[in-house]
Amino acid sequence: MDLRPLDNCASAAPQLQPDELAAVRAAGYVGVINNRPDDEEPGQPTSAEMAAAAAAHGLAYAHVPLGREPLSRELVMAMRRAMDTVGAPAVLFCRSGTRSTTLWALAEAANGRDADELTAHAAKAGYDLSPYRAMLISLAGAG
Repeated sequence: MDLRPLDNCASAAPQLQPDELAAVRAAGYVGVINNRPDDEEPGQPTSAEMAAAAAAHGLAYAHVPLGREPLSRELVMAMRRAMDTVGAPAVLFCRSGTRSTTLWALAEAANGRDADELTAHAAKAGYDLSPYRAMLISLAGAG
């Protein structure tokens, strides 16, 4: 399991498996957000399977899938609501962790966090947010 801290409230991860959620809970996390659409790849666990495993381990769960559609304010706000709902600290996952990190940063920017700070946190975790810099700045200014 590859958990990459983004800040004190969130870590990003590549695809988690249902049997890894016990370790997520043992590591002190209280919630999980799945940013992967169902059936994106053969053999990946469904959102329903992940939700059941999360519940079995006392973890809050949310599904905010980001597939091939463009990023939108609605999707960013859905991520913000999910982050508020599942609590902190939470693990956010997708296939590689990149979409989760991007949605986390955009949701945090919409909540008024500084774009440079978010970009630095993501870089430290191994994720490049430079393609989203203008969007981060715009959201942070509107937050």
